[in-house]
Amino acid sequence: MTQTSANDVLFLLIGAILVLAMHAGFAFLELGTVRKKNQVNALVKILTDFAISALAYFFVGYGVAYGVHFFSDVSHISQANGYELVKFFFLLTFAAAIPAIVSGGIAERARLHPQSAATFLLVGLVYPFFEGIVWNGHFGIQDWLAANFGAPFHDFAGSVVVHAVGGWIALAAVLLLGARRGRYTKEGRVSAHPPSSIPFLALGAWILIVGWFGFNVMSAQKVGGISGLVAVNSLMAMVGGTLTAMWAGRDDPGFIHNGPLAGLVAVCAGSDVMHPLGALVTGGVAGAMFVYLFTLTQNRWKIDDVLGVWPLHGLCGAWGGIAAGLFGQHWLGGAGGVSLASQLIGTAAGVGIGFGGGYLVYGVLKKVVGIRLSDEEEFNGADLSIHNITATPERESNW
Repeated sequence: MTQTSANDVLFLLIGAILVLAMHAGFAFLELGTVRKKNQVNALVKILTDFAISALAYFFVGYGVAYGVHFFSDVSHISQANGYELVKFFFLLTFAAAIPAIVSGGIAERARLHPQSAATFLLVGLVYPFFEGIVWNGHFGIQDWLAANFGAPFHDFAGSVVVHAVGGWIALAAVLLLGARRGRYTKEGRVSAHPPSSIPFLALGAWILIVGWFGFNVMSAQKVGGISGLVAVNSLMAMVGGTLTAMWAGRDDPGFIHNGPLAGLVAVCAGSDVMHPLGALVTGGVAGAMFVYLFTLTQNRWKIDDVLGVWPLHGLCGAWGGIAAGLFGQHWLGGAGGVSLASQLIGTAAGVGIGFGGGYLVYGVLKKVVGIRLSDEEEFNGADLSIHNITATPERESNW
């Protein structure tokens, strides 16, 4: 045991706890956005999906990504103050973000247990397959990019590995599920389903914002790699996303509270190489992108992505991968060591693996067991249909 390893374990443990707390943010963001009859279901899904993710990643996914397992004796796996164990915990909180992202897109009409099965497959196989390519050099793809374009694909904290992959998986699930009952009429009209609770939506956004500094800064994974640049870039991207979403969304509180999240999604990849002004622009573009693409997705393309997770995570995450290749360049004030060509190829690979893997998983489940509530269950709401209780039951018991 050394002081260095103990400090690294504490550093990464704090990061893991901060990202774990972000899952409460996912829960309350969804709770506040869905209708009242689906609030309990939002809370249940995030917690149960996290538990299933932990098992899937422990037994399958972490080995797929890093070739590491924990099936030896305790004295071996707890070396260096248990650094490898806490590293697993930290990376698990990233992996579990995949079903948390998907949950917001498929809200209000998805069955619970088929979604649990999807979570196991996504966190055990689909996500770690791409994670291993980017963060562990699988198949020599990073080496090939470096040899041909001067630098490997750079994704410091997961704009593409986590967010774009999760967002494109969610798009596949949303398309296979179809729109909520009554959302779009045959005459072409759109039925608005306003958020049930702006305060809860805002609470979710704030929890995510605070936890995100663990998500980004602690991605260094060692105390010696910590960088105040990552923290300030995250801050500037968050600010930029908030203000452009306020402007583009015409002061709509739903957009204003998703704007900082869009900015933070986009800055993950290049937060360690951008100048703070580059991060501000990256976040600002993402905030405006989210507003315009959410509106386009819902109203023009009639894709019923309830929380807008495809625009927020899928598209802003892809923008983040590309932005790292732009604002990481020396001539734009960045630290260098990035290649725009590698960023484009790596981002496209993440999009393809996310959408393809998501479509395969949800397509098979749809055919084998079904993934959607019945019309009656959806009309009554997932809270009563699945959990037999509403968020605010008014009827007292008779005994």
